[in-house]
Amino acid sequence: MATTASAGFLKTKLVGRQEVAERTMAFRLEKPSGWTFKAGQSIDLTLLDPPETDAEGNTRALTIASAPSEENLMVATRLRDSAFKRMLQAVPLGTELKIEGPFGNLLLHNKAERPAVFLAGGIGITPARSIAVHAAREKLPHRIFVFYANRRPEDAAFLAELEGLQKENPRFKLIATMTGMAKSARKWDGEANHIDKKMLAKHLSDPLSPVYYVTGPPAMVAAMRLMLNDAGVNDDDIRSEEFSGY
Repeated sequence: MATTASAGFLKTKLVGRQEVAERTMAFRLEKPSGWTFKAGQSIDLTLLDPPETDAEGNTRALTIASAPSEENLMVATRLRDSAFKRMLQAVPLGTELKIEGPFGNLLLHNKAERPAVFLAGGIGITPARSIAVHAAREKLPHRIFVFYANRRPEDAAFLAELEGLQKENPRFKLIATMTGMAKSARKWDGEANHIDKKMLAKHLSDPLSPVYYVTGPPAMVAAMRLMLNDAGVNDDDIRSEEFSGY
């Protein structure tokens, strides 16, 4: 059982890991007893005295990809050549880690009459996954649309799960789009363009009525904000989180 380590952080254990897309891995952690978070929030995850480190340090801020009601905490990240990523893949299951948090306010809005529209790129899908699973389990009344952009299906973490979630929750709709299918070995019958005003208008009855959540690489977040503003969406109706260095 994960326990409190000090006033500022909790100790937990790594209990599982799974590749959820090419070069993308999900890590499952014990959920500390009595510790709670809201769907869409994040934690700081720290390796304790790893055998290898580098200038980037032993801590990363990671959005929680799991819903609050799930048994374990789950985070997911793109894999790249940093000591933190190498060690997180290599340490034995049962290794003790440190978490701090939860942090962040990328939370589902309260007014359920307004749809929630996520514009997610790559690993920016993690908060959308947390909120979508939470909404399905709690039978929330919100209409939720997730526009999910990747180059190829091979790169799209949680794609099959999100596709299946549409059958579980009739108020949830996934619009996945693949922009680099020429380099894919899979068949794809869905959208194949970048997220733009035309795509939003195709799938949303009134693009000005939702609250928008934009998550992904900084350049993508900036481009989506400009596109939404150009479409007439007020900045007050746009919430965003940048995923950089992953």
